[in-house]
Amino acid sequence: MALFGQLEGFGGLTRWEQLIYLTSPLHDIGKVGVPDAVLLKPGRLSNDEFEIMKTHAALGAETLDAALKRYPSARFLKIARDIAATHHERWDGTGYPAGLSGPQIPLCGRIVSLADVYDALASKRSYKNAFSHQVARSIILEGSNTHFDPDVVDAFLQIEHEFLSIRERFSGEEESSLQNAAVHRGRYPIERPLVSSEVSTSKGS
Repeated sequence: MALFGQLEGFGGLTRWEQLIYLTSPLHDIGKVGVPDAVLLKPGRLSNDEFEIMKTHAALGAETLDAALKRYPSARFLKIARDIAATHHERWDGTGYPAGLSGPQIPLCGRIVSLADVYDALASKRSYKNAFSHQVARSIILEGSNTHFDPDVVDAFLQIEHEFLSIRERFSGEEESSLQNAAVHRGRYPIERPLVSSEVSTSKGS
């Protein structure tokens, strides 16, 4: 989640907010357990391949939980585990891996879920161009109360100018990282809700 992690310092953030900032880059750590044939596939994933890709959330949670059991006082590991486990859960209960819904999903997972989706939509990938901020915004709004916690969506709207500013500031870095973009397969465009013809024409729709 390149865009979510590009904050400068901690400003007035609480310790809990700082820990989300520090641990959110581990959200996809479980992808190290997904076969390269699936991770690095240049085209759209088949249904079976997508089911394999979806295992990364549980794999990441298991990995971080093992570390947490060894270091039970490490609060950052608990938050990292919860993010890895729940960033693909959906507010309406149709996500994975556990089908959690509403407040069953830890707040850290609900926050990172939205940030992860925005990043995937607004960033260029080897299989798609970056969507505009307005398209990404419309998809997030469409997903309020289904994909996303509506309170988190409201918070996004209050600071969306910061998302846009960070995106514009670091857009050049996306070009240099395209060689690693295949590891993001399984997020978008396969999993995204379609809300406009512009979105539905992207590769893999």
